[in-house]
Amino acid sequence: MAAPGGVLNCEDFSMFQEVLKVMRTIDDRIVHALNTTVPTASFSGKVDATQTCKELYESLMEAHLSRDKAIKSCITETSAVVGQLREERAKDGDNLSVIKQLRKEQTKLKLMQSELNVEEVVNDRSLKVFNERCRIHYTSPKIK
Repeated sequence: MAAPGGVLNCEDFSMFQEVLKVMRTIDDRIVHALNTTVPTASFSGKVDATQTCKELYESLMEAHLSRDKAIKSCITETSAVVGQLREERAKDGDNLSVIKQLRKEQTKLKLMQSELNVEEVVNDRSLKVFNERCRIHYTSPKIK
């Protein structure tokens, strides 16, 4: 799965997290983006706040969707590996390397699933900040 700043590597969890961190840049900088692009009441005539908010909302939604898709694809990929290792363990229950690898992959799968929870928190926070600043200028389709 391609991602901005590199390829999302489902094999290595630390690299997976690093790419997600880069992909979350728009959410991390939402307050700055809103402060620099959405005018206060005194400057409202100089900038089209409706268009600016709409574009920012679309960027947010695109980023949220791409991260969600990336995380879920890695979860699917890792789940398949876990299933395959479980089958191998069922055939040869005494093979320690298979058992060790299975535990490692199960742990990685749990960590990836927890990233979905992190993603939900990040998305909620970004949308809350967005709505606080842009609710006057733009009503997002999800809120209507």
